[in-house]
Amino acid sequence: MTSLNPLRNAARNLLSTVHTHGASQNTGPAGAPARTARKPSIEYFDIADCTKTDARGFVHAVESYHAEPWGLYLVRAADAPPNRFTETWLLPDPAVRITMSHANNAHDRDPIYHVHVGEYTRLEPKRWRAIYHYIDIVSRNGHTPELHGLDDLFAAHDAGYVDAAEAQRIIERANSVVSGIVAHERHVERWLGSKGITLTWL
Repeated sequence: MTSLNPLRNAARNLLSTVHTHGASQNTGPAGAPARTARKPSIEYFDIADCTKTDARGFVHAVESYHAEPWGLYLVRAADAPPNRFTETWLLPDPAVRITMSHANNAHDRDPIYHVHVGEYTRLEPKRWRAIYHYIDIVSRNGHTPELHGLDDLFAAHDAGYVDAAEAQRIIERANSVVSGIVAHERHVERWLGSKGITLTWL
């Protein structure tokens, strides 16, 4: 296995960027047990039959899909109350999945964006795949982002599920996302707009 030193250095650089912008990293409570290593989660999205297959192989109904040149949108019933709707955009470039949940069908005035770093690919005209790469960035407009999942990434690397080169790419991608959001007034959709991506929601 490749030495962890370059990977740790990349992580330190990411955390330096995060802290410079006033953001926080959630690494769990002090004294918490080491994370259980897990393989990258893989999900499939089938537009033709309006379903999503989760990482455990369970199939879930999707209310609707909508494709744009830059990605795929879906809305479905939320997994837990009080939220009723979950909206998601899969964006192959910049390789993130952006999710919001709602208690009703009106767009939230102060939305919370969950930005998941990963690989999002259209396999066929009506079938997509998502490979989730552990790191989440939680962002609200005007607020500094919160970074989650570095410990999970390191645990996956230690278990051999992710090699050092790939882990470093994931960290660099997360760094780019955090820096991009902060550079655009801590506003996720302004950052995406600079890339020619305009998201629509309920």
